[in-house]
Amino acid sequence: MTAQEKSLLYDFLNKADCLFSGKVSSDFQHIDFKDDAELGTASSSSASSQVAAAQVSAQAQLQPQNQEIAAAQPQAAAPAAFAQTSASSASSAEAEIKKIALSVAQCNACVLGKTRTNTVPGIGKIPPIVLVIGEGPGADEDRTGEPFVGKAGQLLDKMLAAIQLSRQDNCFIANIVKCRPPANRTPLPEEAQACSHFLQAQIDILKPKMILAVGNTALHNLLNTTAGIKKLHGKFFNYQGIPLLATFHPSALLRDESLKRPAWEDLKLFRSKLLEIVPDYQSSYLNGGI
Repeated sequence: MTAQEKSLLYDFLNKADCLFSGKVSSDFQHIDFKDDAELGTASSSSASSQVAAAQVSAQAQLQPQNQEIAAAQPQAAAPAAFAQTSASSASSAEAEIKKIALSVAQCNACVLGKTRTNTVPGIGKIPPIVLVIGEGPGADEDRTGEPFVGKAGQLLDKMLAAIQLSRQDNCFIANIVKCRPPANRTPLPEEAQACSHFLQAQIDILKPKMILAVGNTALHNLLNTTAGIKKLHGKFFNYQGIPLLATFHPSALLRDESLKRPAWEDLKLFRSKLLEIVPDYQSSYLNGGI
């Protein structure tokens, strides 16, 4: 449309406004119109932007028909988005694990709550690649509130380090019961049952790739079996979709050095399976000097 045509149309609307409103003169403002051709250059940039936006929207709705096409699609933004999602998930998991720890600290569901100094909910990397589950706190753990910090804990750290695992980098360590049984006795069935919902909640939140159960108490309670560790160690079991392997408790290795060789064989099997599931898990191990 030309500038003259626009001006004539504008005057017509101006007069119509006066006619219907009864006004002597219209309050329409004066406008200097231009031909559409003169506006072509300015509008082309906006039009191009609209077209580009439409193309992006259309491409976003298209699904790749095969893996080759999907691989050819640009993925520059994916790593950043994944990193944000992972960070958010880790932060959420940490918050939930802290809530469980607070609940454990307030728990008096069994007699162990009356004799404890500190509860020992668990500690380690969140989320972990491996969840290590032991029996229950000892004297050192009851004093500090952390699992496996005594001599048995020091040996456990060395066992994990031998297969590039650690509580600082890629493991979370917990126990069947969260309070110390008197004189370090084996937890009673009712005590383990009273604590079981805490451990199950931790497993649900942490979602470990594998579980390493150390000792008879962990084996019996996780697999609901009465078979001994000497019979079932070094064998893989499915625990709620998670591969689980049981081995000897570090305390047993301190008492009987003949168990160290079979325990090492168990750890090698565990490492082989873990490499199948998480081929690069060793890259998460930073504290190789333990």
